[in-house]
Amino acid sequence: MPKNVTQKLIASHLVEGEMIAGQEIALKIDQTLTQDATGTMVMLELEAMALDRVKTEVSVQYVDHNLLETDFKNADDHLFLQSACRKFGLWFSRPGNGVSHPVHMERFGKPGKTLLGSDSHTCAAGSLGMLAIGAGGLEVALTMAGEPFHVKMPKIVGVKLTGQLPDWVSAKDIILELLRRLDVSGGIGKIMEYYGPGLDQLSAMDRHVIANMGAELGATTSVFPSDQAVKVFLESQARGEDWTELLSDEGADYDEHIEVNLSELVPLIACPSSPGNVVPVGEVAGRKVYQCMIGSSANPGLRDFAIAAMILKDHPAHEDVSLDVNPTSRQILENMTRLSYLGTLIHQGARIHQAGCDGCIGMGQAPATHRISLRTVPRNFPGRSGTKEDLVYLCSPETAAASAITGVITDPRTLPMPYPKFEEPKTYVLNTEALAPPPEDGSKEVLVKGPNIASLPPLEPLPQSLAGPVLMKVGDNISTDEIMPAGAKVLPFRSNIPAISKFTFSQIDESYYDRAMPYQRTGSMIVGGINYGQGSSREHAALAPRYLGVKAVIAKSFARIHWQNLCNFGILPLVFIDEQDYDAINLNDNLELPNAREEIQKGDTVTVINKTRNKTFLARHMMTPRQVRMVLAGSVINLYKAGSSR
Repeated sequence: MPKNVTQKLIASHLVEGEMIAGQEIALKIDQTLTQDATGTMVMLELEAMALDRVKTEVSVQYVDHNLLETDFKNADDHLFLQSACRKFGLWFSRPGNGVSHPVHMERFGKPGKTLLGSDSHTCAAGSLGMLAIGAGGLEVALTMAGEPFHVKMPKIVGVKLTGQLPDWVSAKDIILELLRRLDVSGGIGKIMEYYGPGLDQLSAMDRHVIANMGAELGATTSVFPSDQAVKVFLESQARGEDWTELLSDEGADYDEHIEVNLSELVPLIACPSSPGNVVPVGEVAGRKVYQCMIGSSANPGLRDFAIAAMILKDHPAHEDVSLDVNPTSRQILENMTRLSYLGTLIHQGARIHQAGCDGCIGMGQAPATHRISLRTVPRNFPGRSGTKEDLVYLCSPETAAASAITGVITDPRTLPMPYPKFEEPKTYVLNTEALAPPPEDGSKEVLVKGPNIASLPPLEPLPQSLAGPVLMKVGDNISTDEIMPAGAKVLPFRSNIPAISKFTFSQIDESYYDRAMPYQRTGSMIVGGINYGQGSSREHAALAPRYLGVKAVIAKSFARIHWQNLCNFGILPLVFIDEQDYDAINLNDNLELPNAREEIQKGDTVTVINKTRNKTFLARHMMTPRQVRMVLAGSVINLYKAGSSR
């Protein structure tokens, strides 16, 4: 039977299960990716698991998120991560070397391989013909230890690209078009596979833009074929020997179909405060702009900076606009310099920041209150920029550069200039100076722990019954940025769960921590709407509530990674069977699940009593037997140590 690219990737790594949509499968993982905002917990988890050395083909730890060293915390964590890489056998990408996703693509990504990363944008590597999936850090730690990765088999959506991109329209507009059609939950339980004649005009880095923001669709991952464009990219990185062709068989089919005629696309923009709030740029043109930011994992290629430089070459940035440029890797920065693009940007008023995630994760570059910031980043969730009352729009480098010149949101097609044409260089200046390979033997290495680094708190098994007040009730599409914020104030505590828990839900209700602490031992509940926990893979959004006593989350539906993170750390995730039961719960209502432990072992429904309203309803848990075991044990770590993590 003819197979598409996704089916070939899954079939070649399938360890358990069948490729039937909705059924749990287990996959062999070849490579892992961790970054410092999540990797510190991964290394602490490896320590808790008493792992000697990683068992993957390649594992890489990047330092790209927490680069501001305003005190000892981030610097200490960098030393801890470096020591952990030496001890456990990982490559170490030093601070300033660049954002994990483009650097991994440059140096380690290989067609036909699987990649699991503790960052939701790990899916960007699908641009190389890889099966690349973001997951919680604990799942990544388990695959480092040689365990397979478990996931429900997604549906495979074939996205056929036809036509030709018009001038001033680029790869960012393609993924924004899909977000316009499908919104932030339209890809849940699905893999997006791209094919068709429109692929011929997309470079590997163009495809990275699209695959990266597949995470914003809620998709499990995105997949592109490994064709001549991938071969050209790997050859430009002096890695031509790593290329293998991986194409769909003739006659291969998909579970669902979407077609995008590139010729019909126009410049698009996602308005505050959701990547799915997409409109044509022309509809919001003329609004005054405070900041334009170019860079991030969503537009990381040399082309994305070069096109901005060519647009700005004879037009300085407007005096009222902060033009922020975040080179995505040290190598990109060096090539920008060699080809004079960096000099142009500096001359025309750009502020150049170090190679890393920077303002995308709220680590500096926060915009002024109620002022518009145009960004080529992948997300604009409320407050993610570092400013609580922000107005962040997501757009292409073309739109950002045009708006930087005019001082207002500008459809780049209205600029009085021809569209610049960029050609990828056949060879790049390669820079691997800040990549350190692991030593042959790490058995004598000692983990370097600064005073801010705390071991994981104990994770007790699930009790027979659960009870407690609903201390937080939220609506639809609540992101992990709102559950556990990022940014310069919060992320330095990522290796200290008791400290970082003080910021839980602070974007929504700053009193949550104080209200939760009295119930830390007795327990409390959270009630959520549709797609609860969308966005980042950070497991702190599960660990911190667990530390504060949260025993169960009842929602209309969950985002995949956060749902798994809740299971990983022993929080019971339940779904409303009748959504009217959601409406009948108020903040501070006392809920009781009198037979929770017994019920999740016997079936898929759990009895919930609202003691405040004197009402009883049923909720569904939707867990596999494996996930039930981890919740019963209180954590998958407890299962692993007992030798039964599968």
